[in-house]
Amino acid sequence: MGLVKPLIEGKEVFATGMTQEVERCAKAVEFAKAGKVVAVVSSGDAGIYGMAGLVFELLAASGDDDTKVEVVPGVPAFVAAASILGAPLMHDFASISLSDLLTDWPVIEERLEAASKADFVIILYNPKSSKRVEGLAKALSIIGRHRKGSTPVGIVRNATREDEEAILTTLDNVPSLSDRIDMLTIVVVGNSSTFLALGRMVTPRGYHLEGGVRV
Repeated sequence: MGLVKPLIEGKEVFATGMTQEVERCAKAVEFAKAGKVVAVVSSGDAGIYGMAGLVFELLAASGDDDTKVEVVPGVPAFVAAASILGAPLMHDFASISLSDLLTDWPVIEERLEAASKADFVIILYNPKSSKRVEGLAKALSIIGRHRKGSTPVGIVRNATREDEEAILTTLDNVPSLSDRIDMLTIVVVGNSSTFLALGRMVTPRGYHLEGGVRV
């Protein structure tokens, strides 16, 4: 709420906490059907781990083909984090949430295994919460079966927000930094080509460089 406070002053607001997303979107649909102009606010991009899909699901389930929906693009957390780290997403990447609230853990493990084996740069969303403390270690173990311990890893907390923090480390060293990782953190694990240059994390796209030097 604090991030959009200047934009919602004087407006009717319906807010709910975590795990109440269905209720929030259902209320938005109810308001829209009553003829009101409604904005469903998600941090980052509404279509990436956000509310846009849920709004469409609710409208489809009700058979509503008339309500107009505009999805306004935003900057997702992994893009903000990547810009802080350097250019770690220049080649193919996979984004995987470690939260098992909506996705069963065996499915998450399968996705981690597949993305690691295929040498994707891997973005970990929701890496750890106060209650979910084991998932990150399990994920790192799976990734470690296919990546060297020296693989560059970027850890960004509160990307582009107050108290922003960014750390460049290696896959082997991430466990020692786990106390600095929470739900506001994005973890970017490089692929076999990712390297560090000028204090930044870079994954090459594959361009041929005449006399290019990697540091």
